[in-house]
Amino acid sequence: MTTFTGKPVTVARAAGEVAARFADLTAMQAVLDAMPAEERAKVGDVQLTRDEIIIQTPQVGAITLRAVERSAERVRFDAIGAPVAMAIIADMRAIDADHTEITTRMDVEIPAMLKPLIGGALQRATDQFGALMTRLA
Repeated sequence: MTTFTGKPVTVARAAGEVAARFADLTAMQAVLDAMPAEERAKVGDVQLTRDEIIIQTPQVGAITLRAVERSAERVRFDAIGAPVAMAIIADMRAIDADHTEITTRMDVEIPAMLKPLIGGALQRATDQFGALMTRLA
């Protein structure tokens, strides 16, 4: 298993409030819809259901990220339909009563010889997911 870690970001919300926003992902659709076109293009073709984030990719088609863990400390999504086993995790740490640090990471099962070839793309994907989590939080 290889892990890619995004840069920690701080949001101006309490950790419990951030976690509560991920209880029903459909509530976040309005945030996606309100993004400026340039930012929305970076996120890509994304659909939200109560428990899933569905991403359409030109390379592999639809990848579904299903929420399998939701707590004040962590939100974990396991990939369904991805060509390899993968999980995307957002770890949340309360900085103070009104601020939370979010660090995203991707755990992915790739052969060591492929890491130099696709590692950069996976790191960018992890960073983009972190940016999305920050916007949705």
